[in-house]
Amino acid sequence: MGRKKNSLTLYIFIGMALGLIIGAVFPHVGASLRPLSQIFIRLIKSIIAPLIFATIVVGIAGHSDLKAVGRMGIKALVYFEIITTLALFIGLGFVNVIRPGVGVQLKGAEVAQLAAKPQKLADVLVHIFPQSFFQAAAEGEILQVVIFSIIFAFGLSLLKHKKKVLLDFCDALAETMFKFTSIVMRFAPIGVGAAIAVAVGSKGLSVLVNLGLLILCFYAAAGFFIVAVFVPVMIIFRIPVKAFLSAVKEPALIAFSTTSSEAALPKAMQSMEGMGIPREIVAFILPTGYSFNLDGTCLYLSLASVFVAQAAGIHLSVGHQLIMVFTLMLTSKGVAGVPRASLVILAGTLTQFNLPLEGVAILLGIDELVDMVRTMINVIGNCLASAVIARWEGKFPVKAQTG
Repeated sequence: MGRKKNSLTLYIFIGMALGLIIGAVFPHVGASLRPLSQIFIRLIKSIIAPLIFATIVVGIAGHSDLKAVGRMGIKALVYFEIITTLALFIGLGFVNVIRPGVGVQLKGAEVAQLAAKPQKLADVLVHIFPQSFFQAAAEGEILQVVIFSIIFAFGLSLLKHKKKVLLDFCDALAETMFKFTSIVMRFAPIGVGAAIAVAVGSKGLSVLVNLGLLILCFYAAAGFFIVAVFVPVMIIFRIPVKAFLSAVKEPALIAFSTTSSEAALPKAMQSMEGMGIPREIVAFILPTGYSFNLDGTCLYLSLASVFVAQAAGIHLSVGHQLIMVFTLMLTSKGVAGVPRASLVILAGTLTQFNLPLEGVAILLGIDELVDMVRTMINVIGNCLASAVIARWEGKFPVKAQTG
């Protein structure tokens, strides 16, 4: 099994390398490979709703102690808020020190399709509740699917005589979707390679030079975040680094290459469960984290917002920046785990603070490169969150502790 996992990782790396070469040498061919990457992502996304529904229902309704589920939810939200706030402030610190936006000339561009109305707290709260499970599933609204599944699970837990039938069905559905994931993952090297080829073929290698300082600023902030936040969290909660890195490498690679958190979710759930973390924790924490614990997105949003202000020659006081961070703390919740979602939130934030939307157009040019690392951190952060909550709940597996 370990050898099989290693070979898949190797094939994914080979696919990424081939995609980079094809995109650089034959850009038209690279850009034409978009259907292959889209097929892979669509197949992965088709897994999300039934997998989340089945695993959450079994995790909650099959749990003998419903108070423990509520306690776990509170712990998760506290952890999510602390980590994402740290990410926002680290992004703020790096963009103020490096000042990558100074000297950038804003140019007008059509970004109307990205402009979003500033999200109010009431709007965010209403949006997390689904009016239709199937609509939420079709539109990729992960948090709505999670909310429906949680309420359904609590309703099922109140049944006495007919409960087992639905529990057995959901358990079988979850197992089937994990098998489905294994089948789709055979296509991963091709899908991942195509995604890289499309990015390089359509944007060109010149994108590596364009706004390089901003890219380096974000990468430096991301590296600092991993060292200053993720590593101490692993030490504090005694998460075995080697076992965790081994479990998270494939979902992280998928997230990096496809720039889609959703594409990595099924494999992330499978890997964390394979590490020995109980299914009820994985099923609850990972999908919830995809709306409340997007560390990479928060890191980037605070950095990008101030970058646009710098590029426009607008000075933001410390007070204004703190208000912006607080706004982003709210608006970043419920961001879909799909490419470009952060740009929509950024456009809304710029509008709210009277900053030029042309800044979004500038960021579009490099968003693919930034999004790779941003999405990878989102996925690693949520995998780590499931391990942390498992430790906090006293359910961290023995084999992972010694692994």
